[in-house]
Amino acid sequence: MPPAGLPVSYQKGHKSQPSWTKQVLVPIPGVPTRRLRIIVPNSTRISRKRGLLLICLACLAMVLTVTALRKGFGRQERWEPFTPREPSTLVYRRDDLQRIWEWEIASGHYPSKRSIPRQIGFKSSPSNPALPPPQRTLRPSRYRPPQTVATTQADTDTLGVGPKRTYLDIQATPPNVAYPPRPLAGSVADLDVLMKHCDFSDAKYVRDCLEVLRLGAGLDNGDRTRRGRMDDWKYIYLEQNDTTTEPEDGDVGDTVVPNPVFRPPVDVQNLAELLKKDGATYESQVSLPAPLTHRVGSSACDTENPRLFHMFWTGPFTDKPYLALLSFLFTQNTGIHLKDDPSPNVCRPQFWLWINPGPAASIPNPNAMHDMFEGLKKSPWAAPFLHHRFHDVIKFKMWNTTEQLDGIPELKDEWRELKDQLFNSGGYVISVPDQNASSTKTDEEDIVNRAGSKSSSSYDRLSVILSDMARLCYELWGWTGAFAYRWSRLDKYNTAVLRMHKGSALGTFLFRTAMKNGLDFHPMNRPPQPYFTEFGDFFDTPVQSSAAPQALGFHGFFRGAFSYHFHNFWWKPFDPSRNFPDLGQRFLAGEQSARAKLNMSDEQGDDVSEDKRDLDWSAVMKRTFEAYIRGERPNMYGEWIQW
Repeated sequence: MPPAGLPVSYQKGHKSQPSWTKQVLVPIPGVPTRRLRIIVPNSTRISRKRGLLLICLACLAMVLTVTALRKGFGRQERWEPFTPREPSTLVYRRDDLQRIWEWEIASGHYPSKRSIPRQIGFKSSPSNPALPPPQRTLRPSRYRPPQTVATTQADTDTLGVGPKRTYLDIQATPPNVAYPPRPLAGSVADLDVLMKHCDFSDAKYVRDCLEVLRLGAGLDNGDRTRRGRMDDWKYIYLEQNDTTTEPEDGDVGDTVVPNPVFRPPVDVQNLAELLKKDGATYESQVSLPAPLTHRVGSSACDTENPRLFHMFWTGPFTDKPYLALLSFLFTQNTGIHLKDDPSPNVCRPQFWLWINPGPAASIPNPNAMHDMFEGLKKSPWAAPFLHHRFHDVIKFKMWNTTEQLDGIPELKDEWRELKDQLFNSGGYVISVPDQNASSTKTDEEDIVNRAGSKSSSSYDRLSVILSDMARLCYELWGWTGAFAYRWSRLDKYNTAVLRMHKGSALGTFLFRTAMKNGLDFHPMNRPPQPYFTEFGDFFDTPVQSSAAPQALGFHGFFRGAFSYHFHNFWWKPFDPSRNFPDLGQRFLAGEQSARAKLNMSDEQGDDVSEDKRDLDWSAVMKRTFEAYIRGERPNMYGEWIQW
């Protein structure tokens, strides 16, 4: 009888199967007495077909592993697009795109070292009068690709032929360190340096960006705690008028001549990188004037680069444009701190406030200009800025959509064909009925006849879309290039703050592209100080950080930023406790008028016990600017207003 406890197969006389693996002893070099034990597949259990399959699977696993590791190493965190790839809006051929780039560069509108995208298809480097000549040794020719190699994936760098730059170390001079110094006349902010520290696409932190902005502009006056060299943080420079663009003797070997880029002779229009807008026809060959001449920055006004700030407003004049104008007077070198008018050789910045006199879709009446100024005189929020002291720096302009569109050569002959699509934002079109048609809609439903926003549910959508044509435009410290800031969460530019040149090739490109896309002008951690989780925190500061606004004041509010953009919230007052212009005895009539509309007495709200205990950031900003106009404090640069 078979021994008890053995497997049935053994009891029936079957041999046990060998293991799927076996041990192999491998000699270790230099250690003759030791062996390395390795477990390998047992070939006696694997048939020829099964073995081939396992080998193929092992090879596939190895390829996938190597590919995954290759993608992982050296990868930088980037912001992913919020939406899938959107349809193309392109209506220009590649050769026209090249002409537009060439014109902008030759006109001094590209003071940047960033490469021209390879999709544009340049075969040589355009000369750039807004960049200094680079001084670095060129790689020997043996390291360059031969001319027979088509380097289709290469971007193109411009060749700097402009004046040399001197980067400035801006600091307050002891003992006068209570306030920061103003930027030197003619100085320029280098956006290449700023983007190195502030580019969302490279996962930069806002807090670190603001520190570079502060220190580079000398806004850390008297409070600098950083030690050591900070050349990498210097972003403000002066161009040298007397420098030559030709290499000096002995420097020839260091002058860079960019490598030529060789493109294959293919039909570049069919490349997927430059897809034409579906259903659209290409624009005719772009016609451009002669390029402009790049000028070195100075204190004098430049007709090609006027120092203008533009803002669009519709509906009743409220505390929103009021605070924007106060902020302009508080921060910009307007000259109102001088007893005498500045020299004619000094270019004073101006703020142009464009006012749409009625609903966005309405047609202005013949007396619209007169009515607009009469309304400004009666408005307690607007009347102070009609004072003769501000006459040269604040201008009120009436917005007329028809006149504005007729004044744009690229649009004037065709925009009426798209009048039904005038209110188009991101492809979303709001149809406007005939002016003579009667409406039975309630105020909450009637978006066509709104003039201004009263709440989040009834804000003036048409005026918001219309403002894409007249957004806030800024000059950025002599920067001669166009710019727009991007959405932090989207890989798109935001039209709320931008700068463009009148009559430029880029303007032609944008206007004609907008025309072919239905007049659509709007394409869509480590916390900073203050820490906002939403736009509304500006008006309603969270309790856990509600001590910060009064403790830190204006200097603690994103110090270093060039501008602030609070998103919407037109209906939220900046200062609920004192929701009136508080500019002192000189403008007392306007204050009393505003108080009367709020059913407040002249003394109501003047007792500190009636004030909100923890003031919000919006209230602190408003009261800071108002104190400057009242003559109770200087502006951010320590200058007192002179009447």
